[in-house]
Amino acid sequence: MDPSAGGDAWTDPKPTAVLVLADGTVLEGQGIGAIGQASGEVCFNTAMTGYQEILTDPSYSGQIITFTFPHIGNVGTNEDDIETINMASASGIRGAVLAAPITDPSNWRASRDLDAWLKARNIVGLTGIDTRALTALIRERGMPNAMIAHNPDGVFDIEALKREAAGIPSMEGVDLVPGVTTAQRFEWDEAGWTFENGYRRIGEGKRRVVAIDYGLKRNILRMLAEQDCHVIVVPATATSEEIMALKPDGVFLSNGPGDPAATGEYAVPVIREVLDRKVPTFGICLGHQLLGLAIGATTKKMHQGHHGANHPVKDFTTGKVEITSMNHGFAVDRETLPGNAEETHISLFDGSNCGIRLTDRPAFSVQYHPEASPGPQDSHYLFKRFADLIDASKA
Repeated sequence: MDPSAGGDAWTDPKPTAVLVLADGTVLEGQGIGAIGQASGEVCFNTAMTGYQEILTDPSYSGQIITFTFPHIGNVGTNEDDIETINMASASGIRGAVLAAPITDPSNWRASRDLDAWLKARNIVGLTGIDTRALTALIRERGMPNAMIAHNPDGVFDIEALKREAAGIPSMEGVDLVPGVTTAQRFEWDEAGWTFENGYRRIGEGKRRVVAIDYGLKRNILRMLAEQDCHVIVVPATATSEEIMALKPDGVFLSNGPGDPAATGEYAVPVIREVLDRKVPTFGICLGHQLLGLAIGATTKKMHQGHHGANHPVKDFTTGKVEITSMNHGFAVDRETLPGNAEETHISLFDGSNCGIRLTDRPAFSVQYHPEASPGPQDSHYLFKRFADLIDASKA
């Protein structure tokens, strides 16, 4: 209350953070996380759980994430739910926008509250805005570029932020993979998690899989390990000669950020060589888009993208509908798929392509994330499908 106003007037707290969209829209709230400012493309995510996995998913590099679920941060953070390969590294996410203030963590696994965790990872955040209104704006106008700024003193040069937001280049044509891929080759031996012991280690798997890291998530590698795969991770710039020298039984094309057409400049020739050698191949998200480009299809920028853990997808192979986790702003244009590509999955939200299978080579891919952690788990079967494809090819 403001005593000078007779005790009847309400004084809103002074804004300590702002989100300035490229069209000049200014949203004010309370700052969380790192102090400073950052630029990025604003998207919205509809998942009710898994905010730490979302905030460490390299596929979100270059983006500011608006969470539609209001209570983000209520279970804190821990060291197990991180998706970046290097647990100490940043994922490239530029900012986080929340509706409600962050509460104290209430979970036995929590080791740090979300605000401190955001600070440590240099992610600028904002709370206290109407995220429903921002989501509706994105749905109607598409994903805008924006500046997000946090200053505890509440002092901002709004006009300068507007100019900077207006000058942010489009995500189209941008290759963000170099900022998230591993710098060197390594082997992976971590598998499933248990309450008693956390993640377990496995021995030498019987299937030798080379995973090309365009922005890999840790749980993808765990799911491959669960299928008795010995996984070797290589950088996005690995050549086909380097990959084949590892004598793979199968090749995995990972998720990742940015415009697939830009990444495809160096990735597509490598994938084509792998396909020509008839090595069983499985792609997820960006890997799906790159497989599409490698066989001659094209990709396109989506209006609002798909981001969340509640997306229904139909699998034409089984006739079943599965609930999936998605995170992409580009999609394969089904109208450009060649004759040797069969569409296997579609989104039941907008009908966009969500999966393909090649009829003349042992390769398939999906647009969504079957490895989603904490879920849903409807699509785990795809990792067994890949293992079966490898076994059939070896036989």
